Amino acid sequence: MDYQKYITIEPGKRGGKPCIRGLRMTVYDVLEYLASDMTEEEILTDFPDLTALDIRACLAFAADRERKLVATTL
Repeated sequence: MDYQKYITIEPGKRGGKPCIRGLRMTVYDVLEYLASDMTEEEILTDFPDLTALDIRACLAFAADRERKLVATTL
């Protein structure tokens, strides 16, 4: 998935953290909700501006960041 279509980074928004489509919802927020056992359906119900593709983009972004982190420490 090309998460770059969904994840934006703006210096003046949420301290420059990666956000979803310019919204004030960060990738970290979505990952925290998933880690706390919220289902995708619950997240989408609680945050109607989000889509299932937004959630997948957050996971793809986190996976890519983790891959890059591991690659730089080898």
